[in-house]
Amino acid sequence: MKENFFRSMTWMHTWVGLLVCWLLYLIFYAGTLSFFRDEMTLWNQPALHNVQAPEQRVAQQRSQIISGINYLQNAAPESTLWGIYLPTERKPQLNYAYEKPRPEGKRFGGWQDHNINPQTGDEIAQTRDTRGGNFFYRLHFDLHYIDVRTARWIVCFASLFMLVALISGVVIHKRIFKDMFSFRANKGSRSWLDGHNVSSVLALPFHLMITYTGLITLIFMLFPYPAMTAYEDGVRGLFNDVLPTNVRSKSSPESAPLAGIEGILDQVYTNWPNADLTQISIRDPNKASATITVRASTGTQVRDQTPTLLFNGVDGSLIAKSATELSNTEVFYDSMTALHTGRLANPLLRWLYFLCGIAGCVMIASGCIMWAKRIRERMKKQQTASFALKLVEGLNLATLMGLPLATCAFFIANRLLPINAVERADKEILAFFLTWLAVALFALFKRATAQWLQLAWLNAAACIAVVLINALTTDGNIISYLLNGQWALFSFDFLCIIFAGLFVIQAKKIPTRAQPKAQQQGSRRAAKTNLQEQS
Repeated sequence: MKENFFRSMTWMHTWVGLLVCWLLYLIFYAGTLSFFRDEMTLWNQPALHNVQAPEQRVAQQRSQIISGINYLQNAAPESTLWGIYLPTERKPQLNYAYEKPRPEGKRFGGWQDHNINPQTGDEIAQTRDTRGGNFFYRLHFDLHYIDVRTARWIVCFASLFMLVALISGVVIHKRIFKDMFSFRANKGSRSWLDGHNVSSVLALPFHLMITYTGLITLIFMLFPYPAMTAYEDGVRGLFNDVLPTNVRSKSSPESAPLAGIEGILDQVYTNWPNADLTQISIRDPNKASATITVRASTGTQVRDQTPTLLFNGVDGSLIAKSATELSNTEVFYDSMTALHTGRLANPLLRWLYFLCGIAGCVMIASGCIMWAKRIRERMKKQQTASFALKLVEGLNLATLMGLPLATCAFFIANRLLPINAVERADKEILAFFLTWLAVALFALFKRATAQWLQLAWLNAAACIAVVLINALTTDGNIISYLLNGQWALFSFDFLCIIFAGLFVIQAKKIPTRAQPKAQQQGSRRAAKTNLQEQS
């Protein structure tokens, strides 16, 4: 009975993991990068590299908001939505934005941004249109080019498979703590298993947390039925009840003067004397249906929903405010969401999130490579590879080596595309997917050791190219970033060099000749022994 149970768990762990491992790798990869999405967005906009938030950042917010309202009144009095985004430690620029006219059939016309230097009050010229790190953030749960709702269902199913694989992996580990410190090099599939075990066990709490909380963030899409039973409007009705500051009134065509922002700010600072404000949103400005939403930072609190005040945009009265005390259910949901997004993290904790995300990528990558290597080691000399094995090997090469190369292409395109190019941000994303497609087509026809070697060198060259092209096309480089204390920009370039070195090490480790027969037999024996140990 016990033997059959462990065999069943081993079978489930293998196949549940393998069926979605490439999608999970994309989710983990993009999600890991998005922990530094603000820093990547900053790197993508060289015009902002020398902008610094004021030393008395919070004290200057009142005057910045008043100036922003005056600016938007002159720039876009007919726009349906205004936004004032105040400088933060990770986003030093002041941003005044308004919605552009909506194309027919579209619900949103896109933002027209005006970035302001908060030190001087001058508008910053030649700011590049880019998605930056927000592209990777959206990619890890919206998958791009796919209907949003469909993409999120796919990601939810993949996350559920991941959770099952993690739990079954813990069950079949007989020596889970010993495996944390075991790595045997040059042992064929045994080495890949050791790498899989180490990366899994060392960051196991993170893997469980990030997978479970990822499902929690979309729980109302997966299980809307309680809300549909309790509210006429279903999930929307639930959120309107729990978050009254998100309620939107019907737009009115009737004109009406906007309430004085000074009086509204007086109410804000009465409610929050030491508030660190992050943004002001004004819907239907200069209309009878105008509303003004003020949001503040959550700081390092384990909370995802930002403190919010909603005002009537005509008479300036307070309509609603976010709850200061949450129910146990609200605390659980909100804290789970905050843990997943990592917005609460200080720089050190954010780096820990990043390293654990890298461990997750290693765990998934080593698992899918190990499966293919085990099959190869069991094959007889004259036996040809099956279609399934070729497919797995091709997907391994396309995903594991294609995504880093596509990421480099994304950042290189940011530097080489003309600043005023039409739909520039979309072209950067297109460069990402075209590069990934090229690697996938390459892997479709050739997926042997030689192709892994070629792509390892190509990835190393691409990582170095990102640093060099940045130095040649902008006023800064990794040395100037270090000397000037621009740590976000320095860390970006430094990580590119680190990953270039890792790809060089990978290329050096890839065997250029076939293994001797005795070594192949030893690898097969190790694989057989490992299967016996796990079962």
